Amino acid sequence: MSGVIDIDGACAEWTFPAEPDAVRSARHAVRDTLRDWGLDHGVSDVTVLLVSELVTNSLRYASGPIGVRLVCREPDENSPALRVEVSDPLPDPPVARTAAPDDETGRGLQLVAGTARRWGTKRGSTGKTVWFELPLAG
Repeated sequence: MSGVIDIDGACAEWTFPAEPDAVRSARHAVRDTLRDWGLDHGVSDVTVLLVSELVTNSLRYASGPIGVRLVCREPDENSPALRVEVSDPLPDPPVARTAAPDDETGRGLQLVAGTARRWGTKRGSTGKTVWFELPLAG
């Protein structure tokens, strides 16, 4: 039996209230799920960091529930990926800005853009979703 887990198509999703502990709860849920999927080495730390940044943005600007969704997908045989989506009821897309060296905020989207293979936003019927993809090792 091989140590490789077939997780193509695996999906997990949660909804967190827009409360201060949402970020911590999202981090724990994502980390635990990635461990269960056998992905705790490789993409776990960066996924948890980026989820923390996006949930923090949602918490800062939106007043409703925050959704987090993980999907393992294989768009083609050479590039399996983990797609992560963070949704909130605010329809406005996030605005990337350049943070000054002493700024304590403003780096979340820079981290996503600099780390993810692909990322973007999409508008939904009741808000928006910010998504990113991280490559998965073979």
